Amino acid sequence: MNKNNVYSYEIDGKLYINLTNKCSNSCEFCVRQKDAYEGYFLWLDNEPSVLDVINSVQDLDKYAEVVFCGYGEPTFKIDEVVELGKYFKSKGKITRLNTNGHGSKINGRDISSDLIGAIDVVSISLNQSDAKKYQQICHSIYKEEGFEILLDFAKACVNRGIKTYLSIVAVEGVDVEKCCEVAAKTGAVLKVREYIDVK
Repeated sequence: MNKNNVYSYEIDGKLYINLTNKCSNSCEFCVRQKDAYEGYFLWLDNEPSVLDVINSVQDLDKYAEVVFCGYGEPTFKIDEVVELGKYFKSKGKITRLNTNGHGSKINGRDISSDLIGAIDVVSISLNQSDAKKYQQICHSIYKEEGFEILLDFAKACVNRGIKTYLSIVAVEGVDVEKCCEVAAKTGAVLKVREYIDVK
């Protein structure tokens, strides 16, 4: 197993970018609970620069999609997300941001406009149907407000014309129908993800 700093990695034919280990949540079902994921050791000693990421990619031509998703919340590194997003788009790639939706709060400003021209798809982890249930499993540093923060971010991305999804993990206790209603109010589409055993 490679225990060097892994800045880019491949899963299911997609290129993933691992920019940071910082996160505003500590979700009970997160794959961060594992030392490694799919054979990749994603804990970082150093956060990469844009050039570090570009140099870490072995064969960009074979990937159609580039996903910003690692062992942390990518929007802690929003400048790098934007610069790399534009770079990968210039190479003809589809770009996706997997996020907990807290990026605007993290950066102290609305970052949705930054994503225009850099990110094609935003996938936001909704995880539950209301703020109290969300906090019980996500343990956000923003407490129950974290739920409203992510919904506001979803609405902002939709209003910018960015294809936006809200995602939930198919586990017991998640009311899919209510989550659909929540997603509909933001204008985003609900996506149900398969549970990954983190034990």
